[in-house]
Amino acid sequence: MSTEKMVGPIYAVIRYLLKIFFNLLYHQFTWTYDWVAELVSLGRWKSWVYSVLPYLENSKVLELGCGPGHLQLALWRKKSSTFGIDSSRSMVRLAVAQLIKNSQPANIVQGKAQHLPYPDRSFNKVVATFPSDFISDYETLSQAWRILDDSGELIILPAAWITGKYWWDKFAAWTFRITGQAPIIDALDNFEGNQIYPLSDLQEIGFQISTEIIELDSSKLILIHAEKMIPEKH
Repeated sequence: MSTEKMVGPIYAVIRYLLKIFFNLLYHQFTWTYDWVAELVSLGRWKSWVYSVLPYLENSKVLELGCGPGHLQLALWRKKSSTFGIDSSRSMVRLAVAQLIKNSQPANIVQGKAQHLPYPDRSFNKVVATFPSDFISDYETLSQAWRILDDSGELIILPAAWITGKYWWDKFAAWTFRITGQAPIIDALDNFEGNQIYPLSDLQEIGFQISTEIIELDSSKLILIHAEKMIPEKH
C-alpha cells in the first residue's frame, strides 16, 4: 500500500482515538481541561476565547458550551448580563465555582443546546467558542434563533489556525489539523465559512450570515456572525 493511501486511514484512527480522549477530558477529567487547552494552543487558548468579547459588551448573552466559565467571568467583568449552558455536569460545577469565587452571579445550567430552557426572544446574543458537534445540529441553530430577540445575533468561533514559523508552532498547527480544530482549507484569506460549517442551515432557519478573520499574534481565527432575520409579513 502506498504512503498516500495509508495517510487517510491513519488520520481517521487518530481522530477517532482523540475524540474519545476529548470526551473523557470534557466529562471525567475536567480538572485537566485548562492545562491541556493551554498546552495544545501554546498558551493562546484564553486569548482566542476572549476575542469575542468586543461583540458581546452591553448585551444579555447566552453561551452555548460554557465549559469552565472563563468567558462567563470575563463577560460579567464587562458588565454584560450573561448565562451559560453545558452538557457536562463537571464543567458546570467548575464554572459555577469560578463565578462564586469571584463574587459573580452563576446563571449556569446543565443541559443540551438542542433543548434550551429559555423563553422566546430572551437574549440579544448567543455565542459558542470552539464548540463540539452540537453546534452543527439543526435543532441547536433553531433553538438559538428562537431565543434571540429581533435582530439578535449568534456568534460562532469554530476554529483557529496557528501561523507561527517556529518548530513548536508548526507542531501545534499539525496537531490542530489532525484533531479537526483547524480544518484544512485552500485559502484562509478568502475564507467564506462554508468550508468548515454548514452555513446553508443557518440561512434556511432565518439567519443572515457574514464571516470575519481575526488576526492575532501567530494565529488566525474565524468568526461566523449570524443575525436573526424576521420574515416579512404579507
